[in-house]
Amino acid sequence: MRFMIGADHFELDGQPHRILAGALHYFRVHPDQWADRIHKARLMGLNTIETYVAWNAHEAQPGIFDFTAGLDLGRFLDLVHAEGMHAIVRPGPYICAEWWNGGLPPWLFADGTVGIRRNEPQFLEAVRRYLDALAPILVPRQIDAGGPIVLVQIENEYGAYGDDHDYLRALVAMHRDIGLTVPFTTVDQPIDAMLDDGSLPELHKTGSFGSRVEERLARLRQAQPTGPLMCSEFWDGWFDSWGAHHHTTSVAESARELDTLLAAGASVNIYMFHGGTNFGFTNGANDKGVYRPIATSYDYDAPLDEAGNPTPKFDAFREVIARYAPVPSEPLIRTATTAPAALPPICFDRALPLHTLLPHLTTFTAHDRVPTMDDLGAATGFILYRTEVELSAPAVLHIGEVRDRAQLFLDGAAVAILEREHHDHAVTLPAVGRATLELLVEDQGRVNYGPRIGEPKGLIGPITLDGRPLARWSAAPLRLEGAFDAGAPAGELLRSAAADPATTIAGPAVALATVRLQTVPQEVHLALDGFGKGVAWVNGFCLGRYWSRGPQRTLYVPSPLLHSGDNEVIVFEQHASPTRCGAFVAAADLGHLEE
Repeated sequence: MRFMIGADHFELDGQPHRILAGALHYFRVHPDQWADRIHKARLMGLNTIETYVAWNAHEAQPGIFDFTAGLDLGRFLDLVHAEGMHAIVRPGPYICAEWWNGGLPPWLFADGTVGIRRNEPQFLEAVRRYLDALAPILVPRQIDAGGPIVLVQIENEYGAYGDDHDYLRALVAMHRDIGLTVPFTTVDQPIDAMLDDGSLPELHKTGSFGSRVEERLARLRQAQPTGPLMCSEFWDGWFDSWGAHHHTTSVAESARELDTLLAAGASVNIYMFHGGTNFGFTNGANDKGVYRPIATSYDYDAPLDEAGNPTPKFDAFREVIARYAPVPSEPLIRTATTAPAALPPICFDRALPLHTLLPHLTTFTAHDRVPTMDDLGAATGFILYRTEVELSAPAVLHIGEVRDRAQLFLDGAAVAILEREHHDHAVTLPAVGRATLELLVEDQGRVNYGPRIGEPKGLIGPITLDGRPLARWSAAPLRLEGAFDAGAPAGELLRSAAADPATTIAGPAVALATVRLQTVPQEVHLALDGFGKGVAWVNGFCLGRYWSRGPQRTLYVPSPLLHSGDNEVIVFEQHASPTRCGAFVAAADLGHLEE
């Protein structure tokens, strides 16, 4: 089959074809649930699945690529094909997507000489290696080779960042060089000069917007007099940030805008069809003068919620689509939820202080100046800093910048918290004599948009005590990935801890609960009411961050993680909890709405 961009329409084997796509990021969905989400997209009336490709997830270390398990892009595309749908692939290299670092590997920024997102040899060489690794996955899955891929996007909203057309031409050449033959597109917001700055005459321009459809389509047509109109990011919701409210959009207004778009003959990619979850430490952040880390849930108020259930938007969008294209008559089987009362309680009866586990989680190294997390080869998570201080009188500790949140301890006693979000730089330390100063610093999410992409994490010097530089630091990134698996020393130490009848957890501490399930619930969320801030795992899988600051109050637990019999739930509680009880609940609580 052949897919082309015609004078007025997309063309499939010479016939006019409208793309009805939905965004579904494989890296935000458990791989055992990919097929379910794809199938539901077709039942809503979509004919195409769109996904970004997260470069930093696939190439965590230079030249070492991972396309297995939840990163098996080839399998994901094969499932799209098996469902009888097409695919749009957006390899970036920059993707934004509220994904950490906008998809760019942090090692690109290690020596400060690589020119990101421009025509710079080192960056382009790294991109070439990345595309070479993608070639065996993408090339044989193009539609003209019998696969599902009909379009590939070059870069991502580049007009909001730069206007280096030589860079875009280099990307086009590299994409063609690896064997991609399908049409290429770009996407930009149809405002100002973004459409011109972010594209090339030989690339098909598409728009990103979620409202004022007629106005935006007119601007897109002005910039591109011929060819099919397409909104390749039809924003049907929005993402949440910690400390803000849960975002929703009007079902009726979203459906009305979609109807206007389709009535104009345009193609569409609904962003998002299903948002999924920022599992682990993969959430991004924004910094437009104030740092705002993005929440763990990426529900996005989409047609499928975070657990894969249809929302009112699913039915409303399906009704709109049915006016313009055939919609399957096959009924959607809606997931039955398990009542909370049917699930056993979660009792964290084993807990150990972080310091007890430290020898199994990290190794300290000595430094004459405070190192960043990146200096120590860590990409995400936590880093612990130590130094000796003399506090014969109260003294002011000043730090150039905290990225992103630091808990301060003197001889193990908590004394303060410094937050980047609040622009905290200084704190008064009490007179305690000679003491060990420790700072547990959390990377709360690497910036995914704007000029602060790629900045190092941890403590940024200079660091002074009453104006005098503090030197002679020890530092250690916490190695939490796999640390509590069966057989891992930290995990075994935790499991061997005596069951503690205490009702509180004094953090920083790691706590474990064993939950026996008779049957596996189809849908479940982890509620940690009373807990402060931390990270949670279920059977070794990192669900992501929780925080009493909200908005979200629960963490989604993919059902494939659970099994009948004993299941382990582990939390790293950074602060404190007056209770050791959590719960599996049937419904998500994503927080309060804006009034």
